[in-house]
Amino acid sequence: MKSLFAFVRKEFLEQIRSTRLFIVGALFILFGIMNPAIAKLTPWLLKTLSDSLTETGIIVTDVNVTALDSWVQFFKNMPIGLIAFILLQSTVFTKEYQSGTLVLSLTKGLERYKVVLSKFFALLLLWTLGYFLCFGITYAYNAYFWDNSIAQSLLLSVISWWLFGIFTLSLLTLFSTLSVSSVGVLIGTGAVILASYLIGLLPKIGKYMPTSLTSGSALIYGGSDAKSYTASIAITAVASLLCIALSIPVFNKKQL
Repeated sequence: MKSLFAFVRKEFLEQIRSTRLFIVGALFILFGIMNPAIAKLTPWLLKTLSDSLTETGIIVTDVNVTALDSWVQFFKNMPIGLIAFILLQSTVFTKEYQSGTLVLSLTKGLERYKVVLSKFFALLLLWTLGYFLCFGITYAYNAYFWDNSIAQSLLLSVISWWLFGIFTLSLLTLFSTLSVSSVGVLIGTGAVILASYLIGLLPKIGKYMPTSLTSGSALIYGGSDAKSYTASIAITAVASLLCIALSIPVFNKKQL
């Protein structure tokens, strides 16, 4: 276990040296501030544009902004945040393939499965820190300006989106053991997410797909039943574990 923790620590030091840790932190802090800011500024923007909109036949009425508007913005920004995170981390394996640094670690006795687990754990911790940093900032501003209690099943919707992010990271890890290029990693990960989204459009199957966990806006408005997310949460968790489990034998057979 000591070697596993040591390699996780090495991964975090690499995140710091490559400035990816700071970029991720700045990105999620920015989104955390933007979510309530956009909601707060919406009435002012509509009022500013009211004259020009009236000329086109659109009548602007008073807009009552609540914490729901900020949380909707939170769930709209999360896909952008996750995509940026994946783009930044797509080289977590492939860069070491090209530089040959993994060979040095393995020749010193580090088991291959620990390489896979340490890299996944580092990504998981980084995603968790960034995601809940963004959530915490948004929650604090919403509590100051409005009332967060208006959002129904907020905790479930937030946890569901976090779990979808973990599923995406497990795909990133799996395809990083399959491909030697970051382009291949991104294509593989994106293809599975796209397939999940397209299959999710089918009414009877959609509620079981991992992408259904990203519909947080429906939950906070009370448009979805919290119990209907049980199956997709379980399937997503199992699929994530399966991806990591498959990554280990794939990486064990990989020529470095």
